[in-house]
Amino acid sequence: MSDLGISILPLIGIKNELLIGQIEIIEYANRPFITKWRLVWLKDKVLSPVALEYLKSVRSHKQKIIERNFKWYLEFLKIN
Repeated sequence: MSDLGISILPLIGIKNELLIGQIEIIEYANRPFITKWRLVWLKDKVLSPVALEYLKSVRSHKQKIIERNFKWYLEFLKIN
């Protein structure tokens, strides 16, 4: 944004700037870099009933969550 160089950032973190054209993606041969998101907690941690239900919900609705919250990402890649 300040003409200071190139950065590697997750699209989700720069959504607004991309959508209003404040920053742009420069095509690169090995882009995109694919990452996997994980939910983590201490292995000895006893999860509360609420936390267990949250995990259950995330696991069972994973695809819906991705479509609802990250569809813009897929559409953005199609136009760029």
